[in-house]
Order: sequence, then C-alpha cells, then structure tokens
Amino acid sequence: MSYRTNTGSAKPPYLRLGVNIDHVATIRNARGGVHPDPLRAAQLAVEAGADGITAHLREDRRHISDGDIARLMAELKQPLNLEMAATDEMLEVALRHKPNACCIVPERRQELTTEGGLDVGGHSHRLRDVAAALKDAGIRVSFFVNADSAQIEKSYEVGAEIVELHTGAYCESILERQKLDESRELVNLRRGAELAADIGLEVHAGHGLTFDTVGQVAQIPQIVELNIGHFLIGEAIFGGLHSSVRRMRALMDNAREAISGSASA
Repeated sequence: MSYRTNTGSAKPPYLRLGVNIDHVATIRNARGGVHPDPLRAAQLAVEAGADGITAHLREDRRHISDGDIARLMAELKQPLNLEMAATDEMLEVALRHKPNACCIVPERRQELTTEGGLDVGGHSHRLRDVAAALKDAGIRVSFFVNADSAQIEKSYEVGAEIVELHTGAYCESILERQKLDESRELVNLRRGAELAADIGLEVHAGHGLTFDTVGQVAQIPQIVELNIGHFLIGEAIFGGLHSSVRRMRALMDNAREAISGSASA
C-alpha cells in the first residue's frame, strides 16, 4: 500500500493520520454483542480523512479481538497497523494476517493503557528476532519508544524501520500547565525526531494527543505519521466520529502548512 507524500524538497512530507479504534471495541465489550462495530468505525474514520487504522491486540483481549483483526484485514483497503507485544502468540497472529505494519509496544496486564516506551536495550535479543521475522514476511516494523537517544539508536541497531515516539509526557505537561509552551518534553520530541530521521528511521508519534496538543507535534517536520485513538473516540460521543476525525485532520494539515510556508519563505 503506497502512501501520499509531498514531493517538493522544500516542504515536509505529508503527515499521515492513523486512527486507533481500540476503544470502540472497549465499549462493545462492556456489554457484549456486536455493537459498536470497530470495522464500521474504521471505515468512517477513513471516510473522514484517516490514512490508516491502528488496532492493539492485547494478550487479555480486553478490547480488540482476533476476529476484529481478521475482519479489518479482509475489509479494509487502507493500511492496518497492528500494535502488539513481542510475544510468540502475537508474532504468530501477525504472521498469519500480515498487516501493513506492526508496532511493538510494552504491555503489562495491570496497566489501563500503554504507559511508556519500550526498553529496547533491555530486550534487544527478543526484539531483534521478532523484527527479523516480521520483515521476512514483508511487514513493516515499528518500535514504540520514548524520545530518548539511546532507545532510538538501539531501535535502529535491533532492526526497526520506524520509531513511534511516545507523546504522552508532552500531552500531560500541557494539561498540567494549561498552556502551550516550549516544554522540555516538546524539545525532547523534536530532538528525538531529528536523530531518528538522521540515522535512517521513519518517524511516527502518538499517545494522548488532542485537538489542543496536536499542532506543535504536527509541526515537527521529521514526523510523517500520527496515531491517535482514545481522544477521537471520546470526542465522537459528543459530535460523531466523522466530525472528530475531520477536525483532527484539519488541525494537522494547518500545522503542516504553517511550516511549509516557513520553509518556502
């Protein structure tokens, strides 16, 4: 599956939006049955401007199920990014379905959501084996990491093609301050993106992004994809999923146009 990019050398690449549909499944599973349907949510997100869909298949299947992954792969025309832990079970699932990409994330049973980036150095042997198996199957390999130089460099050494930078600390810092500013966390994201791109990694970002926090992250030119889920599903309760995705898409495009204008000035 090819992606849209901006071919002008003076402009940053087109910024893709991946919509995570996990929490549509969370709502469905709270009562059982088939409603609301994550596949329908994925299709609506694409209609509203999403470039791809992300789904996290957890060990405990607390939201997305194996059946969801099968249906998404069968029905979805856009790329599927499968978030997964580096376990034998998840590797088998990925190799059976062959999504466009797999993003390897840390996973603990007691956590409500993914709480931080991978310790790539501490699990390098296992991550190397998983990355090699995925790439051999034609699946793009992404590691979800904090914007830390050691983790980014180790990701490249171990075999990742992509790093997804954890934006949670930045988003939390904005909530605490109740204002946008040049926070340490934003500086770290910029430096991490620059380093990752310099050493040959494709750069994605995500976690906790909202309408208020997405702009400054979208203006980091090395980032080519944002993955956003929980906030969009929450906003969909009030205004509909199509509306929430369209607004996020517009905010991302506006932020990208601002740095494109600066680059060409």
